[in-house]
Amino acid sequence: MVKLSNEGRGKEVIIEENPLSRWLFTNTTSAWIWLVLRLYLGYTWLMAGIGKVTSDAWTGENAGAAVKGFMGGAIALAEEGDVAGWYAWFLENLVIPNAVVFSYMVAWGEVLIGLGLIVGLLTGIAAFFGAMMNMSFLLAGTVSSNPVMFVIAMFLIMAWKVAGWYGLDRFALPRLGTPWTIKRKK
Repeated sequence: MVKLSNEGRGKEVIIEENPLSRWLFTNTTSAWIWLVLRLYLGYTWLMAGIGKVTSDAWTGENAGAAVKGFMGGAIALAEEGDVAGWYAWFLENLVIPNAVVFSYMVAWGEVLIGLGLIVGLLTGIAAFFGAMMNMSFLLAGTVSSNPVMFVIAMFLIMAWKVAGWYGLDRFALPRLGTPWTIKRKK
């Protein structure tokens, strides 16, 4: 708990992180943990995406058919109360009429998320979009591996500074202006 005196009001207050959080989310010695999780999640997304990109119902002649079928199932679940009404409305009025566009977005999005996580490039951003897709699938009533993938993605988002240390982020983030500094032990 931080208590401010009268002099402290209006001034910036910095609350230090606990040692475990600091080690996990800002210390490169924890990067091997994030590498394992990143590779697992990236491989899962990449394989799912490749399966969709090579499927006729996702990106081929019948593009959009898989999305329409999946969304139709989600709307049926809404009638049973298993999917939120507002989400069913979103699916019925925005996604299904644009099923082809959403089909390509999902298929190629999964591939790009997977590649970003595997090579460790913009890891936090890739994990964010992966978490968004997992949440969309969960809202549509699909559980499967989505909760586990969502939790891993959330941890990768929190660890964005070091999650790509063993990857391209190590070189890309400093060029993009990430304020990394190397502190040497005394």
